[in-house]
Amino acid sequence: MGTEVSGERDISRRHVYGRTKGKSLKPRQAKLMETLFPRVSISLEKGPAPSALDPRSLFEDVDEVWLEVGFGGGEHLAHQASLNPRAGIMGCEPFLNGVAKLVSEIDARGLSNVRVLNDDARFLLERLAPASLTRVFILYPDPWPKKRHNKRRFVNGETLGFLAKALARGGELRFASDIPDYVAWTLDHVSRFNRAEGETFLWTAESATDWGTPYEGWPGTRYEAKAIREGRTPAYLSFRRA
Repeated sequence: MGTEVSGERDISRRHVYGRTKGKSLKPRQAKLMETLFPRVSISLEKGPAPSALDPRSLFEDVDEVWLEVGFGGGEHLAHQASLNPRAGIMGCEPFLNGVAKLVSEIDARGLSNVRVLNDDARFLLERLAPASLTRVFILYPDPWPKKRHNKRRFVNGETLGFLAKALARGGELRFASDIPDYVAWTLDHVSRFNRAEGETFLWTAESATDWGTPYEGWPGTRYEAKAIREGRTPAYLSFRRA
């Protein structure tokens, strides 16, 4: 079961930073983007007051729905989908080449529990029905290291508000990064959000070992491998929705 792709941009005035297309797709990728992608893509309703989207409606038969924000090449998402066939997994990625890589993995692995939005995740998050997700992954997001660009970081008060609404109680938010400043930024913004809105995201770590240890079932990603190769230490944060 799938929905047609939507390139709608009138659902928000929000600006999407960074490039969205790189080098030309390989012939197999280009073919799958024509044939398979329309069947697994997510279409967002147009209009100034669209109805809330129940993500379960995008899948045939699943027990829960997860979301990966900015999935890069899709290796983590495809791995999770293979390990968890009863979970419907949505992935958002504005970079076309990354989407094409994931679509190739969907085809190669025969995955039926993946749906894809070729756009910024915030366009989807603001539409999701309350308490409709049980897990969200934000893995190695663009750190926008220059101070004047910090406002472009995905984690901020607005997106935490979207996540607080979309995550069911007891749901999990995972954030991984190899940039210490972004890790500190995320902890600070979560703390600020909790002070303003009440205890919403509970950091589950009990010791430094916890946030230095990859998540259970973690396959590793090319971004993580690059960070370790260059001498940076990744952090793996986990928050529970109160």
